[in-house]
Amino acid sequence: MQFFKWFYPGIGIKRWIVLCITGLSFIVVVALLTVKTMSKSSVLLASFATAMLIFGIFLIYTSIKNMVRIFVRALMPLHNEGPLVDIVYHKRQIESLLRGPRIVAIGGGTGLSTMLSGIKLFTSNITAIVTVTDTGGSSGRLRDEMDVLPPGDIRNCLVALADAGSLIQDLFQYRFEVGEGLKGHSFGNLFITALSMVTGDFEKAIAESSKVLAIRGRVLPSTLQKVTLVGEFMDGTSVEGETNITDMKKPLRNISLKPDDCRACQEAIDAIAIADLIIMGPGSLYTSILPNLLIKDIRDAVLNSDAFKVYICNAMTQPGETTGMSAWDHLRVILEHTDPRIVDACFVDTAPISAAVLERYREMGAGPVSQDLEKIKEKGYQIIRGDVLKADGPVRHDSERLVKLVLDHYAKHSRKVKD
Repeated sequence: MQFFKWFYPGIGIKRWIVLCITGLSFIVVVALLTVKTMSKSSVLLASFATAMLIFGIFLIYTSIKNMVRIFVRALMPLHNEGPLVDIVYHKRQIESLLRGPRIVAIGGGTGLSTMLSGIKLFTSNITAIVTVTDTGGSSGRLRDEMDVLPPGDIRNCLVALADAGSLIQDLFQYRFEVGEGLKGHSFGNLFITALSMVTGDFEKAIAESSKVLAIRGRVLPSTLQKVTLVGEFMDGTSVEGETNITDMKKPLRNISLKPDDCRACQEAIDAIAIADLIIMGPGSLYTSILPNLLIKDIRDAVLNSDAFKVYICNAMTQPGETTGMSAWDHLRVILEHTDPRIVDACFVDTAPISAAVLERYREMGAGPVSQDLEKIKEKGYQIIRGDVLKADGPVRHDSERLVKLVLDHYAKHSRKVKD
């Protein structure tokens, strides 16, 4: 009988049932003593009864708490550890985030993963659409040797959205430093690649990896086809491959995909169609953001979406690729490669950058993106501005503060539209 299974060895619930019954017995005894001594005035008996009542209540509380813990841990993911109150509080937080705005974040590289770590603090309705044109490092090797899509940027986004324990996150980011064939590979890249081999489906491999990391939202490749970036430089030369393009460190005139008729991941199109807010960037202009928007299906989906569309402009230029380019220049490149309607607003950071940091970047051939905000306004685009930079190492945005600014602007925009 199913009922008696509760008493099988190993379930760990019998002791708490016994403890609960013991607590109830103490309360029953107190009740009987109270009835028998109602007509008698005995301080000793009253004190004894009170002590038994408190002890009985304590036993019942302890037993019920531990039985509930057993049920919670049996029904919830394995990564939920710690005090029961923390588990329940964390669960309620996630439930509240599920009521947050539907956000689609488009990009790649470290920019997108950093942005996602901020977005997940405000909503769980997240879809990250990630470029799959990486040809360098571990991702490039797996792409060439295993004939799979490069998993590196996808892995970073999965970890950024993860609710799993820090050990699992560190495991996915662990990079082998020795070993013939293993050196340079990250465990997460190998895990996703192995899953795609086992399932025969790269998209399913990402979905299963998402379960392992217990991520908030979804991570999707922009396309499931193998595509290559083609860069045409100002001097008329051209080169194929993301790594080759960035290694040239020359100003680009145009970027394109090969093949140019690749199809987008259908789930990405569906997510864009129902999005409230679409965020593009931050990240490498030519190699992280544009490769997604060059896919016709994605470009058309963004144009047809009723979502509020925001481009997050980089704070610093990239050597060669965007040297000397202003905020308007960055936005203009996106518009020229796509459509003027693809952006509603542009975020530009107004934080001052110290001379020491500027000098360090100058030595690398980079500098701050100049803020020609009037030009952006003149072209009819809204501006979101704020001081959200971190410059303790590489100059980067504080993702939590950045997302809050964008959401506040989106809320104001939505109210104006309704009025």
